[in-house]
Order: sequence, then C-alpha cells, then structure tokens
Amino acid sequence: MCTNENAPDLYEITHQATLVLADGTSFPGNVIGAKVPVEGEVVFNTSITGYQEILTDPSYAGQIVVLTYPLIGNYGTNAADVESKKPQVQGLVVHEAASHPSHWRSQQSLDSYLASHGITGITGIDTRRLTQHLREHGSMPGRILPAAGPALPARQPATYHPGISDLVETVTTPVPYHLPGPGPRMVAMDFGIKHSILRIIEAAGIDTWVVPAWFSAQEIASLKPRGLFLSNGPGDPAENPGAIAAVQELAGQLPIFGICLGHQIIALAMGAATTKLKFGHHGGNHPVREIATGRLYITTHNHGYTVERLPSDLEPTFIDLTDGSLEGFRHRRLEIAGLQFHPEAGPGPHDTSHLFDPFWDRLRR
Repeated sequence: MCTNENAPDLYEITHQATLVLADGTSFPGNVIGAKVPVEGEVVFNTSITGYQEILTDPSYAGQIVVLTYPLIGNYGTNAADVESKKPQVQGLVVHEAASHPSHWRSQQSLDSYLASHGITGITGIDTRRLTQHLREHGSMPGRILPAAGPALPARQPATYHPGISDLVETVTTPVPYHLPGPGPRMVAMDFGIKHSILRIIEAAGIDTWVVPAWFSAQEIASLKPRGLFLSNGPGDPAENPGAIAAVQELAGQLPIFGICLGHQIIALAMGAATTKLKFGHHGGNHPVREIATGRLYITTHNHGYTVERLPSDLEPTFIDLTDGSLEGFRHRRLEIAGLQFHPEAGPGPHDTSHLFDPFWDRLRR
C-alpha cells in the first residue's frame, strides 16, 4: 500500500473473499473482477511482466494463476497484448492490484478487464507464503470464494474437482482456417495456439492451415502440407489419443515439430512417457542448457507435465537447469523435434526465437 495519505491506494478493496485450497489451507483477501466463486487448479507463475499475455494464454485453461510478482496491473490492459480472444484462466491471485494504471497504451484497469470478461480475482494475498505452500505440497485444486454472491456446492476441500480434464476441447479452433503465405504449406494442429506463434508463422511467410486438435492423419494429409506443427495447450497430453495417433501415422512422411503440449504429444507418439510435475514450470525466467553446445538460455515455460523415458530413437537436446527435466528432443533418423519451452516467448525473453528456423528451413527444402 502507498504510505502517502494523499496518494491513491494501489488496489481498491471491493469485497471480501477467500482462496481455499484442496488441503484446507485458506488465504483471506479482497475480490477484484467478477464477484462469482470459481474453482481450478492453483499454480504459480514467476514472470515479472506480461500479466495480460498470461491471462489470455490458452495453456492456462482450467487453472487459477498466482502471480508471484507483488504488484500487478500497473501498466493496465489493452486490446493488443493478448494471446487469444479472451482470458483463459479460471481465476487470478495477486498480492496487490493497481487500480490506477499508468501507460500510454492502457485502455482498462486490471479490475475492469477481469470484470468485463467474467474472471474472478483476489488481492491482498500473501503470495510468497502461498507459493511456498504450493512448492512444498504441489499444485492443487482450489476455490476463490467471494463473501457474497452465488454459492458453490458444499463439499469437503479434498473432493474439489474443478474440471481440469479434456481442456483442449475448450480452447481448440472449432473449424479449420487458412493463413495464406508465399512460402510452403504447413498444417498447425491447434491445442490452444497463442497469437504470438501465429505472428511468427506469418512473419516467416509459411502458408498455414490451422486445424482442430481432433483432425486425423487423413484430414491433415488432404491439405497437402510439407510439414506438421503441434502447438501449445493445456492439460494432460495423454488425453489427446487422436493427435498421438495422427503423429504416429504421419511420422516419416512429413517434418514434424511441436512446442509445449505439442512436444509432449510427439514424445508419446514416439514411445516416450509423460508424468505430472509437482508444481509445474510457469514463468519467463527458466534457465535451460542446449546439450550440443553447452549454451544457456533464459526461457518461457508454461506446463504441468514433463517427458521422461525417451526411447533410443529420440535424442535429448535441451535440459532444464532447475530440476533436470527434459526441455527438448529430436529424432535420430526422422525430421521430428520438440521443445518444451516457448521460443516465441509472449511474454518472456526472445533468446530462443531462432529455434523455429530449422523447421522453416526443412519446409522450404
């Protein structure tokens, strides 16, 4: 809070609320945005900026996001800094929400932006304590409960089931659409593709058909692409058996490249395994090492699962320096590769944006 009595408060107390975790731990605070109760998987993100891109990232579908940076909303929101058509998070948790943003591009305060899209947030939370709790006990379901308003069903915390399965169905495009370009044709499977990825594809001049996540190998082949791209997205990669089967069928026929959830789906199709991380990787400051060169990169992450037990045909290419988890692989014989982190950033550093280039080069050849 501001100490100057003549200065406006950094956040406005609009209504009392409580964040309740599935293990019974509760955090009192004040509600911002919509004043309706919500449920979701509670995860934390360590990014310092880019809160609007985080809110609109489809990979956060089904989740209540805790932002560890203490002051959020100070540069407001606008119509340009979005990664999809609307916010995708279930809810937002911040320590302080600025009610008087200061930036020439700002069009709405964070509170107003959340309210206009029906997203409930909570402020005044000790996000340091909450993050430490999630690191110790793992990400878990939770609820944001305003003091007044419609009630959620009365249940024991341990029985919370916020609907965090089959999330790709809620964010994928319902119909194929075309992004024309002068270059070679590619099919992009949309599991929750970000706008910043689409901008990179268009800047590369790739003629692209973006198709729903449920497209079969035959439907993909009918578009006569030179390559297949699998996007980011939310949830458990194993819940996409159709996409796994499509990759298996097209492997060896087309160059294939995936990031985030796409990386995990390709790995499953090639015989690897995936497992859920204790509290996931969410933020724009994760260090990874490129195995071939030893070079270190600061990268953007947003995933709750990781790939493990690579078959002999897959060679690891990047490793996370915080926990040693796999961050990339390539096939030893076929033109197939995946990256767990986000080379397009949005938000985050653009240190690895060049990692799209080898795939574009394969398409052009």
